[in-house]
Amino acid sequence: MPTILGQNQYGKAENRVVKITRDGATHHIKDLNVSVALSGDMDDVHYSGSNAHVLPTDTTKNTVFAFAKEHGIESAEQFGIHLARHFVTSQEPIKTARIRIEEYAWERIATSDGNSRFIGADEVRHSFVRKGQELRTAQITYDGEKWEVISGLKDLTVLNSTNSEFWGYAKDKYTTLKEAYDRILATDVSAKWRYNWTDDEQRMPNWEKSYRQARTHMLEAFAETYSLSLQQTLYQMGSRIINSRSEIDEIRFSLPNNHHFLVDLEPFGLKNDTADGAVYFAADRPYGLIEATVLRDGVEPRIPVDLTNL
Repeated sequence: MPTILGQNQYGKAENRVVKITRDGATHHIKDLNVSVALSGDMDDVHYSGSNAHVLPTDTTKNTVFAFAKEHGIESAEQFGIHLARHFVTSQEPIKTARIRIEEYAWERIATSDGNSRFIGADEVRHSFVRKGQELRTAQITYDGEKWEVISGLKDLTVLNSTNSEFWGYAKDKYTTLKEAYDRILATDVSAKWRYNWTDDEQRMPNWEKSYRQARTHMLEAFAETYSLSLQQTLYQMGSRIINSRSEIDEIRFSLPNNHHFLVDLEPFGLKNDTADGAVYFAADRPYGLIEATVLRDGVEPRIPVDLTNL
């Protein structure tokens, strides 16, 4: 049977670029993992092998590093916008560019007190330590007219040691889980939020400020919600962001329920009550997986349901 070509794209994945900006003796670091995907008039290369419309993936890699020097890295989003605009406007066969970015956070290493500093240590502004395991993410897509910017984070581990319950759930003959009225609630947050900035005529968000505040609202909602289910907490986290940040219209969460089970210590003559400070077994598999999208009223969802592709 005859075949036809379907959706296709190509590019260079995971270009790891580190940009150091020097402000006198104070240095700033941006550490990104950048993936470029280009699509457009690419039928010939698939059907006949003609590379006439193909910008080499090595060139896209070179562009990432050159742009880091030429334009700097103000934010992951802004850097992705520079790249996407360049590929679409400089190469006629390329109709759409999608830039995906992971950002690794660093924080400064605090120097010791004056009595133990080595000579000049009080002026150190160039030493950093990797900040946790959390990754900031961004996906920028441009088709020559419209932009779509989806920012987010993943592997942000959070835990409430109380103010969480789980009871009143449906039961059948296979149910063995005991109802809990004081439990640990823990998860590794993966979140993607979509901005309502879509064209160059609109005022562009302050990407760095927006990310910081969205993250803050998310954490505050997690901490301040008395949770009867992880779903309830998820909704409160999303609502807090939507209600607080006018530039964000949609947010998608994927939250594994990192279960902590009370250890049975009765064989040793010990009670393991939460009120006294309990001992738990932290189980990494299997885990509950809670996923949902929170939207501004009247907005159509556009973030893909399957976050594994983001």
